[in-house]
Amino acid sequence: MSTLAIALSSIVLSVLAQFALKAGMSSSDVREVMAQPLALRTLAVVLSNKLVLSGFFLYGLGAVIWLGVLSKWDVSKAYPLVGLGFALTVLIGLLAGEHVTPMRGTGVALICAGVWIVSRS
Repeated sequence: MSTLAIALSSIVLSVLAQFALKAGMSSSDVREVMAQPLALRTLAVVLSNKLVLSGFFLYGLGAVIWLGVLSKWDVSKAYPLVGLGFALTVLIGLLAGEHVTPMRGTGVALICAGVWIVSRS
């Protein structure tokens, strides 16, 4: 597998982790406990939510995969690729019905342009 494919796999896992964490934190049990004063129960409910745990797992898996990228590429080349996660997140957010303003879209396009410039160096 190419280093670029490994990097993209890690980035996709990170994006999926974000949506899993969002879904978990939006669940009724977590929203209910988050509306109350902070307590040990809050942490227990959040950390026992299956979607939150899935998000943490996906982040961890993505980080382990990222180690393969770092073993082959300079950090200054690899890390800007993480910016592609912004674009993928916005795209999935749009498909999920999130409101994406033109300003946000422009910002993501600029990030992608920066990633492209770095990839050419």
